[in-house]
Amino acid sequence: MLPRRKFLTAALSLSVYQLVYGKEFPKTGKSVKLTGKLYPKPLKKGGTIGLIAPGYRFSEETLTKAKSVLRKMGYIVYCTERLSKPYGYFSNTDEERATDLNHMFENKVVDGILCIRGGYGCTRIMHLIDYGVIASNPKALIGFSDVTALLNGIHQMTGLITFHGPVGSTLDDGYSQKALIDIVKKPKENRVIRNAKLTKEQLIDAEYERYTINPGEAKGELCGGSLTLINALIGTPHEIDFTDKIVCIEDVEESPYRIDRMLTQLIEGKTFKKASGILFGVCKGCNTSNNPNSFTLKEVILDRIKPLEIPAAYGFSFGHVEQNFTFPIGMEAYFDADRLKLKIIQKPVTK
Repeated sequence: MLPRRKFLTAALSLSVYQLVYGKEFPKTGKSVKLTGKLYPKPLKKGGTIGLIAPGYRFSEETLTKAKSVLRKMGYIVYCTERLSKPYGYFSNTDEERATDLNHMFENKVVDGILCIRGGYGCTRIMHLIDYGVIASNPKALIGFSDVTALLNGIHQMTGLITFHGPVGSTLDDGYSQKALIDIVKKPKENRVIRNAKLTKEQLIDAEYERYTINPGEAKGELCGGSLTLINALIGTPHEIDFTDKIVCIEDVEESPYRIDRMLTQLIEGKTFKKASGILFGVCKGCNTSNNPNSFTLKEVILDRIKPLEIPAAYGFSFGHVEQNFTFPIGMEAYFDADRLKLKIIQKPVTK
């Protein structure tokens, strides 16, 4: 296995790819060489959004609803016949799911790409992605949960700014729609991301509590997403280097001891302790346990993160929640843990 830093800075030549995957890199006509960030164009009204399902299968009702919401938002919806040909618990075979993703980037008619749902399956197609095509056709890729693997992996391999935000099955929410549009449609420097207003029920729900873990301010590129998927990338060519990054973390329906275990694995790794900031979303369904002696979710997070003395806070409006804001993976941001403030310093899309 090549050292991670050399792997990311090297051109993805045939020999490098064969060393990692033991097979030929998909033919694109030219290799991928990281020369800086790649910015997608804005997703303006009237543009075409390609729907893909890189992981789990989904219902026809989910697809119908996603198309309806996107059309009401002013977009043209495009998908291929590969989108839904269920293969066990996947939406299609690994090869067909990867082919659909590659096609959406290569297709000149498509302006941006939205994953219809998460679940599981994205890590199985990472070696089938045509990074050369993506680098030649930068577009907004949007999703969360299992899509965390694609968002971070593709950014690392190509420099493309990707977007951690709603999937097609969760886009039917006014706050989430506005937050997405503000990031991918209206380029603006120093954009402050506003947290959603909590409902009365959420105000008394410990999982939605907003609190500072460690005070302080931080600057750095945004990375992360689902804690489970962040951990799943460890030991692969797509493992995240957290050095000087603002790490965003959320998860769903994981018991406190499992959150403990995953955070401990990150802390014991090489670069997590070198992060500039740690920003938790809402870990929905993660404050429950069948063990009467269990720590609470908050106790676990404070126990694991506070000793790092890295600016950190919990309770931002992203994750497996109805009101899910969008943030750009790979973009420079400013984070104030005391005020629970996140600001995107640069424009994540072209003019």
